[in-house]
Amino acid sequence: MKKVLILAMILNVSCGPSGPDFDEDHAFEYLLKQCEFGPRNPSSEGYYKCLDFMLEELDKTADEIIIQEFSYQEKKHRTRHDLSNVIARYNIDSEIQTIISCHWDTRPWSDSEPNRKDRNQPIIGANDGGSGVAVLLELAKIMGKNPPPIGVNLVFFDGEDMGIPGEVETFCQGSRFFAKNLPIPKPKEAINLDMVADKQLHLPVEKYSLEYHPDLVRYLWKRADEMGLDAFDITPQNAIYDDHVPLYQYAGIPAIDLIDFKYPNSYANFWHTMDDLPENCSAESLGQVGRLMVDYIYNREGQYW
Repeated sequence: MKKVLILAMILNVSCGPSGPDFDEDHAFEYLLKQCEFGPRNPSSEGYYKCLDFMLEELDKTADEIIIQEFSYQEKKHRTRHDLSNVIARYNIDSEIQTIISCHWDTRPWSDSEPNRKDRNQPIIGANDGGSGVAVLLELAKIMGKNPPPIGVNLVFFDGEDMGIPGEVETFCQGSRFFAKNLPIPKPKEAINLDMVADKQLHLPVEKYSLEYHPDLVRYLWKRADEMGLDAFDITPQNAIYDDHVPLYQYAGIPAIDLIDFKYPNSYANFWHTMDDLPENCSAESLGQVGRLMVDYIYNREGQYW
């Protein structure tokens, strides 16, 4: 009987979630707070309010905060914007450093909006922008109370969504600048979160991720399966130019992307439209991603790097 009990305990540790609790409802409050500021496209009122809010929240917990400033002239209207990547660092003295990232800006144009007259309106970006920030801010709160065993850099990229469709060089300006001008010691790996609050969340394997860091892909999707996180699908689907690509291309950081390609599903589209709103997002979806990130932070140390 004793051997059976010990085996059960081992199986529980290896398969179930291990680490602090991720409060999905509180994370969703972070999403709502961002949306209360309105669109957060660069140089807008909502943008500056959101930046101040993020810095205020991160200042409560981070060992170090770096604001990486740069400027970029977007191509559509040829307007120059002053932009800011925000890096919140935890356990900065650890030999093992990783990145968990997102973008915090929202798209200045609803260019996928069915109603043509609204296509120049900025989006609220509850999912596209707001969701990744919500998860990272909740992780920051957790690490403030539970110091991580590895060095974790929460990176909020700016200028991700000012691009012209079909011209990849116009997207992901913050991650490009970051990768070309690393403000921190080069991390071992990186995980980027994008579009992770969809009520119908579906997270297949993004194909560049499988190319850049197959070991991490296999590790995370296996853990998701063991933890019963049913949004994760090990099937490889599309390849997308997201913030993980510049990290790998310009800084040589093995990086992956957790992204939902179909928001909300194959029969409708809220991406880059006026319908990217909180009512089309869910706390439970944030919770699935957040719990996996907590497990990664507190259990990755002993794994293969």
